[in-house]
Amino acid sequence: MHKLWASTYKEFLLLVRDLGGIAILFIMPLLLLIVITLVQDSTFKTISDVKIPVLLVDNDRGEISKNIIENLSESNSFEIIQKSSEEEAEDEVFSGKFQLAIVIPENLSASLQKKVDQNVEEILSKFGLEEDSLAVKKETISKKEVRLYFDPATQTSFKSSVKNGIDKMISKIETQSIYKAFQTELGEEDSQPIFDTENFIAFKEILPTKNNEEIIPNSAQHNVPAWTLFAIFFIIVPLGINLVKEKNQGTFVRLRTNPVSYATVLGGKTIVYLVVCLIQFTLMLLVGIYLFPAIGLPGIEVWAKLPMLYIVAFFAGLAAIGLGLLLGTIAKTQEQAAPFGSTLVVILVALGGVWVAVFVMPKFMQVISKISPMNWGLEAFYDVFLRNVGFVKILPEILLLLLFFLATMLFAIIYNRRKNAV
Repeated sequence: MHKLWASTYKEFLLLVRDLGGIAILFIMPLLLLIVITLVQDSTFKTISDVKIPVLLVDNDRGEISKNIIENLSESNSFEIIQKSSEEEAEDEVFSGKFQLAIVIPENLSASLQKKVDQNVEEILSKFGLEEDSLAVKKETISKKEVRLYFDPATQTSFKSSVKNGIDKMISKIETQSIYKAFQTELGEEDSQPIFDTENFIAFKEILPTKNNEEIIPNSAQHNVPAWTLFAIFFIIVPLGINLVKEKNQGTFVRLRTNPVSYATVLGGKTIVYLVVCLIQFTLMLLVGIYLFPAIGLPGIEVWAKLPMLYIVAFFAGLAAIGLGLLLGTIAKTQEQAAPFGSTLVVILVALGGVWVAVFVMPKFMQVISKISPMNWGLEAFYDVFLRNVGFVKILPEILLLLLFFLATMLFAIIYNRRKNAV
């Protein structure tokens, strides 16, 4: 224990004497968390609260185009800017001045009305309700298309959302036109509507509840665990460089002259950097609890979950430390450890689901993601933060993180022993 304490104290002195390293370990992750959450929260408000300017070219100037414009305006998501030329709207969108342009084709109202009347007359004629049922002739009416122009830089999710919204709106207008045509054919045109055009089937999102109150996840609950993990795993860079520096400066050779095993040296580093990870996690929580509400961001409620959160942070820190020690053991120069460690962290972040949700990845990437230690840590954090599960539910992820730490430590010790035996 004395040797382990001496090794731990040495690592502590090395760490506190490096003010730049301390700033990177503590201040930079906090700034990253704040900036990312501000950006995501602002993006959410842009979509839901602020109207997006949209160009609209109305070549129809009929009842249908009027309904489309009214529906777009009432959605409170778009600010309609009408243009007279499709070419002008196309140029302004493709040049990046606007994100979207909607072009309504000519004679849309007349063609739709004609198509609906034709279909209604054909149906009624089959029931013998049309006096000139034998004279009903089906005229070919060409389809109309509402053209959408998107800025090439527009995200696919925004495109899909707009397309689905406009498609739903057009379908509702067509349905109302059919009901209206039936009412006209039945001689009830001037009376009250005889068809209920409201949607019969609706969708309702069921949210988890606690104390009879719905739990609505916010951007802070997603970002705090995600970027905490990024900060924790980023320590593999300074940790790996620290080990390489000791080998290159001869410090490690002097340690080997003493009766100190490599496991004891790694144990001292593990204790110090595990404390660093827990301090990082604590600072992240404090930012989410106190700073976020002060700057207008949603806060997090963690008091009832603190024990399990610290358990997850503890084992995630062990996994990151094990990876950093293995990297420092294998690398021969700082030029190898620094870029490789940084790149490895970025890869782990991508695979772990911090940037892109795992379920939208290709199938083979989803399989690879399941063997990422960052994904295990992130899922465990989400289980506690968002799913409100008990300790038993996060136990598999905890065990995986622990096994990963033990495996990397064992590999580092064996590799060092064989290298020094040569």
